[in-house]
Amino acid sequence: MTGFDAVLLSYDEPQADCLHTRLAHVLGGPVKRLHGVRGMRRAYRLTAELVDTEQFFLADGDFAIDEEFSAGDVEPLADGVAMRVWQAANPVNGLIYGYGGLKLIRRTALREMGQAVDVLAALPGRVEFCRQTAGVTQVNQSAFHAWKAGFRECAMLARGSEYGMTDASAQKRIAAWTASGDGAFASYAAAGARDGLDFAQAVGRAPERFEALNDPAWLLQHFAVLRGGQAVAG
Repeated sequence: MTGFDAVLLSYDEPQADCLHTRLAHVLGGPVKRLHGVRGMRRAYRLTAELVDTEQFFLADGDFAIDEEFSAGDVEPLADGVAMRVWQAANPVNGLIYGYGGLKLIRRTALREMGQAVDVLAALPGRVEFCRQTAGVTQVNQSAFHAWKAGFRECAMLARGSEYGMTDASAQKRIAAWTASGDGAFASYAAAGARDGLDFAQAVGRAPERFEALNDPAWLLQHFAVLRGGQAVAG
């Protein structure tokens, strides 16, 4: 057991039930669940209302925690730190960074969250990136989920990281996403990455247009328009 509550935030990920069970096993206690809430910003804010501890673990519905992760050794967040992010390995492109990683987050920071396309970048307070890899972000559970991962991440990287990432680092990650070739549905992740770059170029820096990245219904429709025939054929 740890001194922190935990929440798995899922929407439509095919393996979310199994990953929820895995997370509870590794953390050594019950993990709460928020599922199917439309609107990413709203969903993240609602997780704060499920917990009883000020700081809590937060995992996305495609995060497979490493069975060797030692939750009991985790130190609380220092004053002024809103969130700590552990790295996650990506199965389609080999990248290991904060994308899709496990989080320790403050309930009050979520309640006071501002506006940003990359939703958690708008937390009040510093974000602490941990070099430890805590698991795998299983983005490739279906053709659509792999495409969506590449699309959203590369659109945001092309727009400019809201966490202060350098342009050179962003370009390296974009190159890896567009070259995705490992594991199931890797070609869809690569296609999504290219489509995300096209989207970012088409809409410029208009914040209201980028909000589509946080709308699951729009993303599914856009996938169907761009890649639906390919998915059915494949």
